[in-house]
Amino acid sequence: MVKTIVKRDGRVIPYTREKITIAIQKAQQSSAQKGGSEVIAGEAEKIAQKVEELLNTAGKSEFDIEEVQDAVVETLIHCDNAKTAEAYILYRNERNRARSLKTRLMKSVEEITFADKSDLKRENANIDGNTAMGTMLQYGSTISREFCMDYLLNAKHAEMHRSGDIHIHDLDFYNMGTLTCCQIDLKRLFTGGFSTGHGFIREPQDIMSYAALAAIAIQSNQNDQHGGQSIPAFDYYLADGVKKTFEKCISKTYVKLVQCYIWIVPISILTTCCWETVKQFRVHLRLIYRLR
Repeated sequence: MVKTIVKRDGRVIPYTREKITIAIQKAQQSSAQKGGSEVIAGEAEKIAQKVEELLNTAGKSEFDIEEVQDAVVETLIHCDNAKTAEAYILYRNERNRARSLKTRLMKSVEEITFADKSDLKRENANIDGNTAMGTMLQYGSTISREFCMDYLLNAKHAEMHRSGDIHIHDLDFYNMGTLTCCQIDLKRLFTGGFSTGHGFIREPQDIMSYAALAAIAIQSNQNDQHGGQSIPAFDYYLADGVKKTFEKCISKTYVKLVQCYIWIVPISILTTCCWETVKQFRVHLRLIYRLR
């Protein structure tokens, strides 16, 4: 007569038929929802009793949890409840996968926590895994990676990654759907200005603005995707800013030089014709200065 059940972690607990009944009821409800039918009241209790009778025929008092679950599937099929058996198997597999994920996750977290200065702590060349934030990032990366392998990847590919037959780069970002390692074309970005999502920035007009916006572009893009961000031709892209700044500076310097020359030249040495030319030039100069 069945008396005790051995759990997967080795714990031994008393046998209770009610747990089998609850599991069968959940499978019945799942099957009924998919098929648009209704659950027959009391059927789960009758099937659970037959499962217990099947276990008792084994002539022992202690069973592994897997043996009990196998008996449930066998009894459901024998009682012409194939769809309920299918739902029960799917639920069983889902629970097994969740337990496996938890076990692997806890093992990975343990390795990160107690690892000395090893390769595990240096898996990312840009992050010091020995710091507090570096370790915290590794925890998050581990959780995301395990989730992707269990719920997003093809099971065959996930197993190949685990065994080392293939390596999926940046697997921890697979569930986020972002690009990786972007090169930013500043010339295309700055020409005519660009939108930040919260406003519009006009085209920069000097080298200081070009340099500041280049830094902002890298920072903004880094928040939206993972991987390295770079500007492949930094000096080329900022050349327009140097040109605009040079033109501004040379224009201001030229105006100042002309002003100084006009006001310093003695009036006595100017002929009448020359004097008229100077007066006209001064008028034009003042107009240009006001417009600037």
